[in-house]
Amino acid sequence: MTIPRNAVDIAHAVSAGHITARATIQVALERIDALDPGLNAFTAVRREAALREADVLDRRIAAAGPSAAGPLAGVPVAVKEEYDVAGEVTTVGGRGNSSPAQADCAVVRRLRQAGAIIVGRTNMPEFGQFPVGESAYHGDCLNPWDPARSPGGSSAGSAVAVATGAVPVAMGADGGGSLRIPASACGVLGLKPTRGRVSSAPLAEHWFGLASFGAITRTAHDLAVVMDVVSGNEPVDRWRLDAPTRRFIDAVSAPPPRLRILSASNAVMPGARPTPAITQSVRSVTAALQGLGHDVRPARVAWPVPTAPFLTLYFAGMHVEAQQVEHPDRLESRTRTSARLGALIPQPVVRAALSQAKRVHDGVEAVFGRADLLLLPTLLDLPGAAHDLHGKSWLSAMLASTPTISNTAIFNVSGHPALSVPAGFSHGLPVGAQLVARAGREDLLLAVAAQLHTH
Repeated sequence: MTIPRNAVDIAHAVSAGHITARATIQVALERIDALDPGLNAFTAVRREAALREADVLDRRIAAAGPSAAGPLAGVPVAVKEEYDVAGEVTTVGGRGNSSPAQADCAVVRRLRQAGAIIVGRTNMPEFGQFPVGESAYHGDCLNPWDPARSPGGSSAGSAVAVATGAVPVAMGADGGGSLRIPASACGVLGLKPTRGRVSSAPLAEHWFGLASFGAITRTAHDLAVVMDVVSGNEPVDRWRLDAPTRRFIDAVSAPPPRLRILSASNAVMPGARPTPAITQSVRSVTAALQGLGHDVRPARVAWPVPTAPFLTLYFAGMHVEAQQVEHPDRLESRTRTSARLGALIPQPVVRAALSQAKRVHDGVEAVFGRADLLLLPTLLDLPGAAHDLHGKSWLSAMLASTPTISNTAIFNVSGHPALSVPAGFSHGLPVGAQLVARAGREDLLLAVAAQLHTH
């Protein structure tokens, strides 16, 4: 029996009764067993539970027909270690929690209602505080293209799980580039949605709105159907967004109109520059977009400065997160340092940072007065060495991480949707290009990603 590799195809086959959900999950578990031991993407695999849940879905479909299936019927999904899954410990990459979650978080609940089966949890640095795959608790996650390299982070395990083909969909979170950076490093798609598009429940917010839940996939169609499933707000959400005017799966089903795309010739961080290899890869995406009929023009962008609000909200968010775990004393030394710094930030300063973030949003939004999309490198260089932060002090680790997020963190501050798409290879390693849309227009990002995939 041949099991499709993509989520959309799996769901169609399971819904139609061509394959069983049990078969898709069994194959995913076999792939994890075969591929993961040398890469350490998974921190926990739900073998027995996933198969039981697949059997329940199969019985439901057999009794009620395709109407009981759902748009992700039988699709194996992995979730980052900060997603609550009922009955399992949400480690957030460290030792701070020891009790199982009492209920699924909103995203996991919606995935399951759509027929998805959670097969495992994925690796991340504690609290997702660094853009790498290094975890003192779970061990380091490695890049599948070259295990001597970092897979990026912090949604490292999720990107590796998708890049290896172990699962077609993995959920992550992005507080400074944490979905887009590993997607770039591993050669897959990673979308940070508009702030407020996806619920953070049971939390009201994550890092004062810097962080958003999102997905990593290999195809735009898979990403679109996942976004249709997980989008929407819960009563607890501080950040809210109106529902999209059309389904995301419809957006990728037909080519978009001719778009004006601004290719940024300057990095967001003043003085930073992409390497020639990265620049060439982004040029290849420019050529592909032009070949698809889009109007792509290079231009210097007057980027608003995001540094002050980002750092304030990041450290204040780390302090809040440290208060939410059961055992703050078990956190890593560097995590405790960040949390202590956050505790020193008074609430009026946090409120001022949120006001500054609104100005950054307005500055980015103003660029869309002359463009439908922005194009820029996801990373300015190839991913660094695996284990690069081992033994580094808190300050050294922070300084080493700064260049990695230099083109991504601004959109966490502004709240705009941003998508890393594969842009070729350099020295045998994937390179990603970042597409950014005005607030609420994930549909354009997905539509263009679908075009590029078939180009």
